[in-house]
Amino acid sequence: MQALVEVTLPVFLVIGAGYLAVWRGLFSDEAVAGLMRFTQGFAIPCLLFRAISTLDLGAALDLGLLASFYAGATVSFAAGLLGAHYLFGRSWEDAVAIGFAALFSNSVLLGLPIMERAYGPAALAPNFAIVAFHAPFCYALGITAMEVARAHGSGWIATGRKAAAAIFSNALMIGIALGFAVNLSGITLPAPVIEAVDLMVRAALPAALFGLGGVLVRYRPEGDRREIAWVVFLSLVLHPGLVFLLTTQVFALEAGLVRSAVVTAAMAPGVNAYVFSNMYGRARRVAASSVLIGTLAAILSATFWLAVLP
Repeated sequence: MQALVEVTLPVFLVIGAGYLAVWRGLFSDEAVAGLMRFTQGFAIPCLLFRAISTLDLGAALDLGLLASFYAGATVSFAAGLLGAHYLFGRSWEDAVAIGFAALFSNSVLLGLPIMERAYGPAALAPNFAIVAFHAPFCYALGITAMEVARAHGSGWIATGRKAAAAIFSNALMIGIALGFAVNLSGITLPAPVIEAVDLMVRAALPAALFGLGGVLVRYRPEGDRREIAWVVFLSLVLHPGLVFLLTTQVFALEAGLVRSAVVTAAMAPGVNAYVFSNMYGRARRVAASSVLIGTLAAILSATFWLAVLP
């Protein structure tokens, strides 16, 4: 158990350092906003570009891996949506935003560093395969459901356009798309370009973790306790549990794929959960507080699954 804590604790200590720095006024909100713009707009897209441009697509894009992870995510989304409406009496629009919080795991800022510390950089290929489809899948599902719930008569074509605009204006998606372009075309980038990208990559995760801690200061839990607890349960218990069953009992995947899928599924809701709720002005307090409390609880879920997995 001590070894497992030593794997996960440094990740959360960096997050805690960012939280403490902003909470005590040592690092301003404006500085956090700038740091997050750098990491999410530049450094992490470089990380995803570099990883996918060198990825062995034939080995990494395993259909059982993707089906297991996204089937579990879809069930979590449906449970979040239906539970919010029928158990807690929220409107359908609020329910979609709450379901989205249960859908969108923090696959990059938490999933990648924990997997890397636990199993080494060589174990990350399946994680990058999951990340490559994460934003397109989640935003397409969430936006489509929200537009249906709003029932403004905009039609499927307009809904599709909104989903595509949200997906492909995302810097992470641009990095992923460029990575696929380089990978599939076989282009060899000049050595100075590769070294420059690698410099950005080395800054990505530690800066993003510190910035995530700073962002969480503004997500203070206030009310909506049942909905928040429901989202955290779905994110940290139901989703990884379903993925574990699917990867081991249905698809019988090899251990490395099981680890990547389950550990990623066991992560807290990502900041995109709040971005989505803020975009529609729905259930913002639930989404924000779920990010904060889920991130704190993720140290337990990550440690548990690292102990269970082979």
